[in-house]
Amino acid sequence: MTIKKTFWQKYEAWIWALIFVIIYVWAFSGIPVTGIQAVAGEVTKSILHGLFHPDFSYVYTGDGEDLISLLLQTLAIAFAGTIASALLSIPFAFWAARTKKGGTHLGSSSGKLFLTIVRTFPEIVMAIMFIKAVGPGPFAGVLAVSFHSIGMLGKLFAEAVEEIDRRPAEAIIAAGGTQFDVLIHATIPAVIPEFISLTLYRFEIAVRSASILGLVGAGGIGAPLIFAIGTRWWPRVAIILLGIIVMVTVIDFISGYLRKKLV
Repeated sequence: MTIKKTFWQKYEAWIWALIFVIIYVWAFSGIPVTGIQAVAGEVTKSILHGLFHPDFSYVYTGDGEDLISLLLQTLAIAFAGTIASALLSIPFAFWAARTKKGGTHLGSSSGKLFLTIVRTFPEIVMAIMFIKAVGPGPFAGVLAVSFHSIGMLGKLFAEAVEEIDRRPAEAIIAAGGTQFDVLIHATIPAVIPEFISLTLYRFEIAVRSASILGLVGAGGIGAPLIFAIGTRWWPRVAIILLGIIVMVTVIDFISGYLRKKLV
């Protein structure tokens, strides 16, 4: 016996496709199209020529404002911010983790809400706020990276705490141990490798974030990048982008290798 399909079952895919096309057209209809500028070809040619002819004289000049010095400063901002956030995230992670079944989980829910609020603000917005408080420079960048990373690492750490094996803790309690014994001998040894792995992963992201914080004056390689773009010094832009690519690639490789050893 053949089951007769309804109209929706027959044309569901087509209806969704039509809805998608309508939304897509509506979204682009509000974008003003001014056309291509008369100097677009000349500017594009200049950009491409500069990008394929990097300014290698900027790699190291010895004055502390060269590529290598500012890339190291960017790494320092990311490293300091990540380490600070990793340490500060641990109590928030235990606050947000649901370690017991049943109940209202009011405490963990409030912890999760706090971490959600913290990670709502992008690093660049926090950098602008901290610049107003402590002035421009790397310190504002460290504060921005660390504060934002608390929200991210706190969430990841809390999930790691929730997923650990509870049997060692139950065995310690059954043997007459206290909650402090459970924390020291069961919980912390179980979560430390995962915490380190997540911190390394967050460091990878922090390096990328620290690379652009200089755009607003929070230290690192971002400041000379925006200056070079503003003055249309494309060879300088090219060498800075090349340096960022190399730095991020090396950090990703090292971090990935270490995380494989830990997990």
